[in-house]
Amino acid sequence: MRLTIKGRNVEVTDALRSYVEKRFSKLEKYFSNELEGHVTLLVEKGDQRAEATIPINRFILRAEESSADMYASIDQVVDKIERQVRKYKTRINRKAKQTEINIGELMRQEEADLKAAQADQAEADQEDIADKISKVKQFHVRMMDPEEAIMQMELLDHDFFIFLNAESDAIDVVYRRKGGTYGLLQPLMK
Repeated sequence: MRLTIKGRNVEVTDALRSYVEKRFSKLEKYFSNELEGHVTLLVEKGDQRAEATIPINRFILRAEESSADMYASIDQVVDKIERQVRKYKTRINRKAKQTEINIGELMRQEEADLKAAQADQAEADQEDIADKISKVKQFHVRMMDPEEAIMQMELLDHDFFIFLNAESDAIDVVYRRKGGTYGLLQPLMK
């Protein structure tokens, strides 16, 4: 696994880098292709936080954990990502087989999308934004069915997910409702 390890308000020492690489290498057993991931280590107000993002095919695994110890935070993030992989590996593979997705092409597309999103984010950070908007995030909307969108939302641990519905060719939103159910927002065009 190729990792990009960055530090904010913390120096990424050789010991930290080595520990991150060692801990994340245990994820390689789940995949035949070499993966690329991004790990950010940061310290804010005494909390030592580790964040990880790993694009896999059409999905993005993401986790963040904080504790008083950076090594414990790294362990918690790796464990969280591993749980996500085990939980969704079967679903992802089944879905890929059903739609006969070319995995290699998807990996290249994901890399291009991630680089474009990073460039877009850097550009958005430089713009002067109104005081009421505290954050602007740009992303590529991908075509998928609602089931895939729910899976992606769960992988990202978000409360909602915007996607291009493959069934209706419209921008839809899935969201987590109280009680553990999901909702689907479908805009009506006039």
